[in-house]
Amino acid sequence: MAIRTILRDSDPSLRKKSRIVSDFNPRMHKLLDDMRETLLEANGLGLAAPQVGVLRRAVLVVDTSREEGDEDAVIELINPEIIAREGEQEGNEGCLSVPGVYGIVKRPETVTVRAFDRFGNEFEVSGEGLTARAFCHEIDHLDGILFSDLASRFLTKEELDEIARGDAEEDADAEEDGGE
Repeated sequence: MAIRTILRDSDPSLRKKSRIVSDFNPRMHKLLDDMRETLLEANGLGLAAPQVGVLRRAVLVVDTSREEGDEDAVIELINPEIIAREGEQEGNEGCLSVPGVYGIVKRPETVTVRAFDRFGNEFEVSGEGLTARAFCHEIDHLDGILFSDLASRFLTKEELDEIARGDAEEDADAEEDGGE
């Protein structure tokens, strides 16, 4: 496995539509393994193949409903397609390809995705909240769409600082409550 370079938003290949995967071969397995290592190293919630320079319809998404460190928490989706959407959420979103920029984006509250695993087996998976947001975000990458294209507005430095303070307070409260 290898850590791959994550392309930045100025790279024109991030604006291209990815091609369908038809060969579920060792080369695809290596790409998925490399993407997993790259995603974990970058501490992200998702990564699409175009972000590492491969225009194929493959993404990884961290299932945020699972325990941290759970090997199955990273879901591999090949040729993913959203087949159901429900509800609506609006929240801040960022991207490994657009470092330091966050914006407010509307997404469905719950989505169901049909995809293939690395061996070509079709399956469906549903996610809600942050996981649903990550599914949508990563699948958008496969069509050359960045979150910044969809943001209703971008967060200011002051807003980001306030969010960071709130997260730090939540972490401190969780430690006082025994880490729950």
